[in-house]
Amino acid sequence: MSDDIPPIEEIGFCITPEHDCSYLDNRQAITLFVDPDYPVVMQQYSSLAKLGFRRSGENIYRPHCSDCGLCIPVRIPAEEFKPNRSQRRNKSLNSDLTLKVKEAVYNDEHYQLYRNYMKGRHAGGGMDNDEPTSYESLITASWSSSKLLEFRLENKLVMVAVIDCFEDGISAVYTFFDPAYSNRGLGVFGILSEIDYVISMKLDWLYLGYWNPESNKMSYKSHYQPIEFFDGQEWQWLTKK
Repeated sequence: MSDDIPPIEEIGFCITPEHDCSYLDNRQAITLFVDPDYPVVMQQYSSLAKLGFRRSGENIYRPHCSDCGLCIPVRIPAEEFKPNRSQRRNKSLNSDLTLKVKEAVYNDEHYQLYRNYMKGRHAGGGMDNDEPTSYESLITASWSSSKLLEFRLENKLVMVAVIDCFEDGISAVYTFFDPAYSNRGLGVFGILSEIDYVISMKLDWLYLGYWNPESNKMSYKSHYQPIEFFDGQEWQWLTKK
């Protein structure tokens, strides 16, 4: 980090009261946030990612539950990743899709795809706030270096993956796709494409957010091998084949 970037030790943090856990029923969660009034810069966010933090809109956060610890930060070493048979089939199935890297700015075509995805996959589940302002806060923050990976079948937009770009890798923020193409396993293909993008940029890591072995929403991340987890002090191999 250059001399003119304040060290992360100067950042203030806030802890939320207990609230319902988003991943496990009948559990209470606590979240640690960077002070919303602190003027974050991208280099600090990159350093915080190495400590298990993620972005949600303008906020940078990490689970801070006192009696659980099941939401574990994980990342994939892109060059060492070995796709399994199912992932290789997925890549072959989706080889007819084209990918373009776009700036993370509002685009009405992207937004309409996001709305269709939220209505088709998360209707009534507490995640279906599809207002334009909600969408814009998803794809980037005022201080963030973010990109959109745009996937098309011929000329039809079928998927968009939101990524944040760090000095050592990228963070997979969110992926949304046309529910009519659910049989293609587009969520899997999005992650495989993000790994390829990390390699193409000569970076090291795909930060995948939090893995929770007891949550079906998050347990799938262990299917990408090898993978590392952050134990609160350092990154260690969760599994290495």
